[in-house]
Amino acid sequence: MKKNSNVLVAILFLAGAASAQTTWKIDKGHSKVGFSVTHMVVAETEGKFNDFEGTVVSKTEDFNGAEVSFSAKVASINTDNERRDGHLKSPDFFDAEKFPDITFKGTLVKDGSKYKLKGDFTMKNVTKKVEFDVTYGGKINTGRGEKSGFKLTGSVNRMEYGLSWANKTPGGDLVVSDEVQLIVKVELDKQAQ
Repeated sequence: MKKNSNVLVAILFLAGAASAQTTWKIDKGHSKVGFSVTHMVVAETEGKFNDFEGTVVSKTEDFNGAEVSFSAKVASINTDNERRDGHLKSPDFFDAEKFPDITFKGTLVKDGSKYKLKGDFTMKNVTKKVEFDVTYGGKINTGRGEKSGFKLTGSVNRMEYGLSWANKTPGGDLVVSDEVQLIVKVELDKQAQ
């Protein structure tokens, strides 16, 4: 009987080790959720969201297959221009009062030395499948905990999510481009097991 219980303990231990996972949370003080749009055809205007959170849950050391969840509060949008920020929060764009969150849920996939983030991106209650390029910065033990870093780049078409304000220049071009470039830089803190 003792031999059988030892085998059972070994199986349970191996099953637990196989399913071990690590949880990481965004360090907001060392991260930035930014975006950029073409303005008046000739220049770019940048902005960011100041209130956001995210979690990465990985079963592998290199984050391949990690589950990623993220959300940003629309009302925290900041383009260094109060009037423009107010317009962006209005129904012309994000309608922050009615749709307070932008969210993402998906998976980080490693292909050779490169990564892709694939999943569901939701803005203004519209969800679409997306794929973003990701650069993995590595891991470091700071002596006070473990950190890792990633940079995400990609784009979404704002019109597909109902951000449909479309004023035009005298030449007929859009004042604000349809394509929104995303530049997200995150530092993650490993959570205690």
